[in-house]
Amino acid sequence: MEQREPSDRADVCVVGAGPAGALVASRLASEGHDVVVLEAGPRFDFDSRQERMERAIRPGDGRDVWEMGGERDAYSANGERHYPLNISRVKGVGGSTLHWQGMVMRLHPTDFEGGHDTDDPAWPISYDDLRPYYAEAEQAMGVAGDADNPFAPSRETPYPMPGFPPSYSDSLFADACESLGIATHSVPNARNSETYDGRSQCVGYGTCQPVCPSGAKYDASVHARDAEAAGARIVDRAPVQRLETDGEGGVTAAVYATPDGTEHRQPAREFVLAAGGVEIPRLLLLSQSEQHPDGLANSSGVVGQYFMEHLYAGADGVLDQETRQNHVGFITSESHQFYDDPGQAVERADTGETVVESADESLSPIKLEFLNYAGPSPVEMALGGESWGDELLADLRAAYGTHIAMGGLVGQPPRKENRVTLDTSQTDDHGNPVPDIQWSLGPRVERSLRRANEIQRAILTELGAEIGGTIGPDATGPAYHHMGTTRMGTDPAESVVTPTLRTHDLANLSIASSSVFVTAGSLNPTLTIGALALKCADHVDERL
Repeated sequence: MEQREPSDRADVCVVGAGPAGALVASRLASEGHDVVVLEAGPRFDFDSRQERMERAIRPGDGRDVWEMGGERDAYSANGERHYPLNISRVKGVGGSTLHWQGMVMRLHPTDFEGGHDTDDPAWPISYDDLRPYYAEAEQAMGVAGDADNPFAPSRETPYPMPGFPPSYSDSLFADACESLGIATHSVPNARNSETYDGRSQCVGYGTCQPVCPSGAKYDASVHARDAEAAGARIVDRAPVQRLETDGEGGVTAAVYATPDGTEHRQPAREFVLAAGGVEIPRLLLLSQSEQHPDGLANSSGVVGQYFMEHLYAGADGVLDQETRQNHVGFITSESHQFYDDPGQAVERADTGETVVESADESLSPIKLEFLNYAGPSPVEMALGGESWGDELLADLRAAYGTHIAMGGLVGQPPRKENRVTLDTSQTDDHGNPVPDIQWSLGPRVERSLRRANEIQRAILTELGAEIGGTIGPDATGPAYHHMGTTRMGTDPAESVVTPTLRTHDLANLSIASSSVFVTAGSLNPTLTIGALALKCADHVDERL
């Protein structure tokens, strides 16, 4: 049995061993501080990844690949739309980077400026404030990319590794987009295009979601190991139940439970919450006391409010030619042309003919993705069909090999009514109220999804595809990017943390998470999470 007693002395107690918590722990331990990390989930043995990959590939197993679910992970979704929280969560050392896609982009300067719409307030920090931390996060994770995106913010140094070549179907999209005057470019990925940081080059298993068995895709267990090598202590299966305070503006201890149900108190000089955009507000609300009747760090009343997501837009079709649907496992090409100017018209490059009219209504940024796989799964067809032998082979050949599809993300503006609260009618395995995600889309998101679909259908039509399904406002789903529930700001009456990531109310409590995002943008958030985590660690180091 691992030692799960509290450490006698700790400079820093970090809650959560996902990308933010692992980076904070690694940075602070390497600076010589005594660090304890409390992680709710288990350690996953690296050697189990092949078995987990096989479990994911074979339908009907019934077991979650990363062991989510049950009373431990119970939640409610009592909002206008059901929010399927557990589909894309992992509790354990490494967190959700164990099964993430691995796309890592920097937010645009306009995301920090609040320039997309009057509903989007400005962040209290700028892109330039985060620029050096973006570069550090890219080095830490190991990012493969090419500087060919004309819409991306400027950078001073190249990516740590060269980017991945485009898939075959990307070349089909590129020709159609060129005809329509739409620029395509590569995608930066936190996976190794060559050996990096002691981890192997990507070997193309194609199961990146939910399992990379080779370790070529970055996950936060990398920095958890680095933190331990520098002297940090990681206690797994130790969910924090509440934070205790001294009544004088400081946190004194994190109270956590061990698998046998025993509760322990971990004292520290500084505390950093890094458990994600749902569990962080839940923990703060669970830490209610006489001194903090509305929950910890919640004098503003906005803890849990402004929950934001990225919504999916998509369209697919069939060509009369092979698209070589060899599932690479990750996206290699995108277009950010409609990010800062989502309402621009689409015009044919050679004639100037307008294919999609311009829009002057308020829209969110739009990110377009070119998918290298679409169509029915041959495995599911084989297992679910009634044909056998040559007949089955003919059915598979007829249904597979000519599909093509596009995806995209649209971000939500911050809205108070989208929030994480406590559902006192349901409890977890320790008797605590579960998180309740109250969520709806809002009109701007719906308009933006329809706009993305218009552009996607125009590109597929230019390809000569017979357009099939469309995923728009009525059928959309979340990207599982939990943002905004402990927002950053300079006004303690309107925000939870300062620009240094320290809470307004408590001098030794910081938050390193997408929960501090002021706006969502429409780009995958993990690189920004990593940059903010490194910034947070530097500020904690200064105070220590």
